[in-house]
Amino acid sequence: MSLPESDHPARWWHALDDGRIQCDLCPRDCRLHEGQRGACFVRAMRGGRMVLTTYGRSSGFCVDPIEKKPLNHFYPGSSVLSFGTAGCNLACKFCQNWDISKSRDMDRLMQAASPEQIARAAQRLGCASVAYTYNDPVIFAEYAIDTAAACRARGIHSVAVSAGYMHPAPTREFYAAMDAANIDLKGFTDAFYARYCGGHLQPVLDTLVYLRHETSVWFEITTLLIPTLNDSDAELRALAQWIHRELGADVPLHFTAFHPDWKMRDLPPTPASTLARARNLALAEGLHYVYTGNVHDRGGGTTHCPHCQAALIERDWYEIPAYRVTDDGRCPQCGTAIAGRFQRYGGAFGSRRIPVDIARSA
Repeated sequence: MSLPESDHPARWWHALDDGRIQCDLCPRDCRLHEGQRGACFVRAMRGGRMVLTTYGRSSGFCVDPIEKKPLNHFYPGSSVLSFGTAGCNLACKFCQNWDISKSRDMDRLMQAASPEQIARAAQRLGCASVAYTYNDPVIFAEYAIDTAAACRARGIHSVAVSAGYMHPAPTREFYAAMDAANIDLKGFTDAFYARYCGGHLQPVLDTLVYLRHETSVWFEITTLLIPTLNDSDAELRALAQWIHRELGADVPLHFTAFHPDWKMRDLPPTPASTLARARNLALAEGLHYVYTGNVHDRGGGTTHCPHCQAALIERDWYEIPAYRVTDDGRCPQCGTAIAGRFQRYGGAFGSRRIPVDIARSA
């Protein structure tokens, strides 16, 4: 049986002169009549105001390794309680989580949990962090912010896994509640965003610049490489050069493999050789930490010292067979500081993925 919808007062909107309201959360600027939903499907006009219809309801909870977000420099080896809701404010034809992010079926939201319940469950499960993921937390920002506050009170970090498609004002409020983020940079041309994602590139770049220069949020970047669409040498070099110039060499970049899904089933999976080529190009442009993902590539998953090239954190998928970063986050061989947040855990969490019944865990 599905849970009833929960009409939680939404933020970041204003009334229009014609009786509609406009959502001010993301650059889509949806303008709604009474009873209508936005493009994300979860923000709606009801009773003359905007409401969030998925507050307190999730498509499911799992305990994951933090490396799965992917975050390789945010407390490596730790575990994270992950959850999402439904809907999305982009329309990516290649979505790898389309059954959740593209869903208009509220029956998928079968688990109810308050922010405090989630924080208690994370603490009981021994998770260092809670991740707002699977679909984009931008569209359930009120729920994520409240949960992050409950987590922070218990010493638990909050991680946003997002496409970064937000207006500046909610961006400031949202990331004030977050400790870390992985931003999905879909490609590096506006044409790609417009044709395949239903959005634009510049707002995402603005979010990245804001995170780097105006916050203390630790963040990493992921780009899903799709054969023939966003994997040319020219585009990859331009992406790496922009990161180096605008964000700095220490921001980790993950190149991950596409698999045919959703509305893009006519292209082949990304070859491992493409990821290796992208990684080498980005390293050649001066980035210090470049990784490959969704393929078995121990070399591409390992963190190296940018000064002496010593292998510091070796990764085999989500397993960590060797961890050599010092307690104060340095290379033990040459003393170079390694960018990130580090703390030794009593053994890496590993590749496990543990579904959680939040009611019992809280």
